[in-house]
Amino acid sequence: MKSDSLRTEFLPTPPVELIDTGSQFDSGLPGAGLALCLWGGYRGMLFHLGAAWRLNECGYLPCIERLSSVSSGLILAGVLGLKWSRLGFDAGGVAADYLHAVVEPVRGLAGRMFDVGVILGGPLGPGSIAEREIEGYRRHLYGDVTLQDLPDRPRFVINAVNIGSGALWRFMKPYMRDYRVGEVRRPAAPLALAVAASTAFPPFLSPVRLELDPQDFTPNSGQDLQVEPFTGQAYLSDGGVYDNLGLETAWKRYATILVSDGGGKLQPEAKPKLDWPRHAFRTLSLIDNQGRSLRKRQLIDAYRLQEAMLQQGVDPQDETFRRATRQGAYWSIRSDIANYPAPGALHCPIEKTLELDAIPTRMKRLESLVQERLVNWGYAICDAALCAHVDPTLPPPVGFPYPQSGVG
Repeated sequence: MKSDSLRTEFLPTPPVELIDTGSQFDSGLPGAGLALCLWGGYRGMLFHLGAAWRLNECGYLPCIERLSSVSSGLILAGVLGLKWSRLGFDAGGVAADYLHAVVEPVRGLAGRMFDVGVILGGPLGPGSIAEREIEGYRRHLYGDVTLQDLPDRPRFVINAVNIGSGALWRFMKPYMRDYRVGEVRRPAAPLALAVAASTAFPPFLSPVRLELDPQDFTPNSGQDLQVEPFTGQAYLSDGGVYDNLGLETAWKRYATILVSDGGGKLQPEAKPKLDWPRHAFRTLSLIDNQGRSLRKRQLIDAYRLQEAMLQQGVDPQDETFRRATRQGAYWSIRSDIANYPAPGALHCPIEKTLELDAIPTRMKRLESLVQERLVNWGYAICDAALCAHVDPTLPPPVGFPYPQSGVG
């Protein structure tokens, strides 16, 4: 059976086609390598913290070529990037200093009441809400480091959306770029600003204003908007508005993709709010949920298609195979661990993990026990997903990072 007919048979609805961004990878084929994508609300950073804990134990962290993050998923990614050179990977790829360098500062932030001071202090105090958010990240996590303090490898990608152009704005060490506006090479933007932009969920925290110098742009690097005022300043919002799994920048480049989804599930409302502010917020949440569903469907279909093609004997070097399929695993804070057939999976009753999923995504202080359960849950579901879909030979975990807390 030809590979193109296999794709039609197994995927009656084709994967979401990604738009042409002018990248050299848009029309090419993904290469060998591992990408990790992180997304989710404030509680999601602790869920991801546990997932990265298990990835570290399995020796996966130094194998990552690209770490693409969106919204609060990149709070953890920013700490990883900041501390990468100090992690001390051994011959097996395990970072000996993960607990001290990564876990402790992230849990320290999770123990603070972050959003109330930012939102209420914005209108009442000096500066905008966005400026206070940037200052909060600077004071509590990142200090005065810039994008140039990130490592060369792996490539850390911080995704925001440019409200003016309607395109993805990517912060990276080599450049920051909007395919319509253009690129600025080796940007000196503060890491705290980049994180604030990607976590600036509307309406309260958005937008973050990024001041630009038109002379800093690479000539002719933008598709159609490399003109003022677009090159003078950019108004940025939560990257999840555009790509809420952080998938696009990884999808085009790598054949193996791991996705950790710490975002909440949209709940039904028997009596929807009819006032303009709350109705608008509900509508925005619906749009966000549908975009994430499409990205997730694209990813899962690509995993399934690869399995089907391999079972039918399709050559892995076949162009359609490489373009349409991916290897890897997806796990979510809403997952049921029973759906991941891993013999050594940790005990995580669905009724308990759904209670963790029900924790609000706002930036409020989380009690120590809740933090530990979120970390444990991310650790356990990541382990089960890796064993079920990536490497069934991985040794089972000894137990939860915080064994006394479990998941509930």
